[in-house]
Amino acid sequence: MKIKSLLVSLALLLAVFSVSATRIIVFADLHALPGNDCEKNLRIAVDEVNKLDADLVIINGDLTNEGSDTELSNVKSILDKINKPTYVLPGNHETTWSQSATKTTFDLWGNDRFVTEVDNYVIVGIACGPYMKMGDGHIKQEDLHWLDKTLAAHCSEGKRVISFNHYPLMKDLDNYDDYIRVLRKYPVIAHVNGHYHKYHKYVSENFGNINCMMVRSLDMKKGNYGYTIMDIDADSVKFHNKQLGKEPVYVDGFAVSYPSIDGDVESFANQQPLYTDSASIFTRLGFDKKNIYFGNSLGYAKAINKKSGKELWSIATGASLFARPVVAGKYVVIPSAAKELLWVNPKNGEIVQRDASEGAYVADGVCVDNALYIGGYNKFEKWDVKSRKLVWRYDSLNNYCQAAPVVDNGEVIFGAWDTYLYCLDAKTGQLKWKWNNGSSRNQLGPGNVVPVVTRDRIYIVAPDRYMTAIDRQTGKTIWRNKDHKYRESLGRSEDGTRVYAKTMDGELVAVDATVAEFNKLWVVDMKLGYEHAPCIVAEKDGIVYAGSRRGLVVAVDPKTQQVIKTFTIGKSETNGIDLDPTTGNVYTSLIEGTIFKLNE
Repeated sequence: MKIKSLLVSLALLLAVFSVSATRIIVFADLHALPGNDCEKNLRIAVDEVNKLDADLVIINGDLTNEGSDTELSNVKSILDKINKPTYVLPGNHETTWSQSATKTTFDLWGNDRFVTEVDNYVIVGIACGPYMKMGDGHIKQEDLHWLDKTLAAHCSEGKRVISFNHYPLMKDLDNYDDYIRVLRKYPVIAHVNGHYHKYHKYVSENFGNINCMMVRSLDMKKGNYGYTIMDIDADSVKFHNKQLGKEPVYVDGFAVSYPSIDGDVESFANQQPLYTDSASIFTRLGFDKKNIYFGNSLGYAKAINKKSGKELWSIATGASLFARPVVAGKYVVIPSAAKELLWVNPKNGEIVQRDASEGAYVADGVCVDNALYIGGYNKFEKWDVKSRKLVWRYDSLNNYCQAAPVVDNGEVIFGAWDTYLYCLDAKTGQLKWKWNNGSSRNQLGPGNVVPVVTRDRIYIVAPDRYMTAIDRQTGKTIWRNKDHKYRESLGRSEDGTRVYAKTMDGELVAVDATVAEFNKLWVVDMKLGYEHAPCIVAEKDGIVYAGSRRGLVVAVDPKTQQVIKTFTIGKSETNGIDLDPTTGNVYTSLIEGTIFKLNE
């Protein structure tokens, strides 16, 4: 009898421990630059981790500050010294700013997502944006498909899932609900994120009821450098704060539980797209008489028919596309993050010519008088459209260009992420002047704004939250205004008499462009709330269109200063308000992979 009881007890004990104990080391928010304190302490942390007993190491985003090749290569050289299986995810500091348009992450680590198995656990991680511009976090459409397919393949009976992402499972991600819909189909016992540089236990927002933990950054200030030790057993998930040189301290944890399938977020779109891609779309749109041209996050440049939305051709370029295709004479030019300009036959997608570059192209180009003007990494170029030959190259930039330039009256005016606004002679490429807002911080400069240019003045807005008027002849500041929280969203009226700016409070501000002094004409609250999408403002047929970070486009009547329509077309950021020069129609694309026609 005693033997039987012993066997029963042993069986129960084995059942309890059928899920093995597992230890994961988690680093988040390293922000390591060559020679800074974070880099020095990361080296110390790696040496310490190498002496610990753990199954694997996860690097959960924000390895660097600007995602430059130098910064990423330096961090990799340190992480390569870890003597345990190590998996790396980028964070917003790798995806928002990047000289390679995020390609270096793939080159160094092979991918920006991972899956592995330890004991009975499936450990999975995917990247998130914003991608190459200010915006909310966003999971690429192809990554959601991959996540679902991958978990379906790995989650055999008895498996448990632990999810990693730089962002929390809440509205910091514009498509967090799509993310949760995938995760809750599987036995997810924990989601782990960084981003906020602190410990915080929470449950996935609105539905799913997934247990989540936000973890510390490498640097918590006042000499507090460290990482997180995550211990998982049959019954619980526990998190310990491991400060360098000190014993681990228990922070928090939760009992093992599984997602709920109850509840959801309702769809609210009030308009059907002209086209839906299987990947994300980060580019604005190019047009000719029949077609629309754009690129997606899988690196495919595409053409679709304006009327039917039917895909006509698709070209693989080798890296995610961020720059709008340019209709240039009898070609469509595809600026590629794979360090090429592709000259394409618009009829069939045949690549006519490839021009290699030393850096990625992420800037929108423009075609004026049979010349293509486009910015790149550390350069700005003019190409002859007929001969497909380079006319001149200005190579005195210290970072990459992003927004489209303005070519007007023999001058090319554009910003770069090196803090400067430039004015070049359009014929020779010689510098006429360059302007700076007084800050040495790249991220506060006019790197992603299309200037408004009049005969005498240039207007810009930037992340420093000022609107600035600059003397066109001299490049000197005329005035700077901070009455509203301006950002990177700017446009002009059709008659050129007004400058429009969308603010971070969701307002549309109109400023008089006919006088030298600052003269605010009116302000309209577009009911967007907090707003930071760097989407241009455009006026067509007396209606002003402004896009948002969360799938809304607002139409405003400038005569009555009233909102006349709000287009609810998705959940993610609008890439731009694009005017078709051949028809006058207004279009937009969303990064969730959709294209819409806004006016009929």
